[in-house]
Amino acid sequence: MNVICLMGRLTADPELRHTSNQIAVTSFTIAVDRRFVSQGQERQTDFINCVAWRQTAEFITRYFHKGNRIAVNGSLQARPFTDKEGNKRTSYEVVVDNAYFCESKNGGGNSVPGGESQVPAWNEPSTAFSTASAGDFEEIAGDDDLPF
Repeated sequence: MNVICLMGRLTADPELRHTSNQIAVTSFTIAVDRRFVSQGQERQTDFINCVAWRQTAEFITRYFHKGNRIAVNGSLQARPFTDKEGNKRTSYEVVVDNAYFCESKNGGGNSVPGGESQVPAWNEPSTAFSTASAGDFEEIAGDDDLPF
């Protein structure tokens, strides 16, 4: 299984490009802080290269800018290549399937007051949220009828 989930800050504004077949693509780098800090040392940061295609690329370039916190999920891709000296190398990047806002508009993200995003994450399964109140729910009598 090849699943990657990252949250960090963009190191530069993502730029939208197009292939010769007019497919939208953007490449960007996310600065991701490591979870643990060794005693007496500063927190280390990893810089992860990412690429997004089609509508996901358009979404990211439209709503995210340098310094914004972003969460992405996708898969890790390894691309072997030969450098100028003839050495075989491998480049790793995350192929982004989904991108999500991680902070409010005041914090540099794209949210409205109250914490709801102006624009949903691209490819998010559902963008409609229920506004049900406690009175809209009904108690279930007994646990014996539950299938689990």
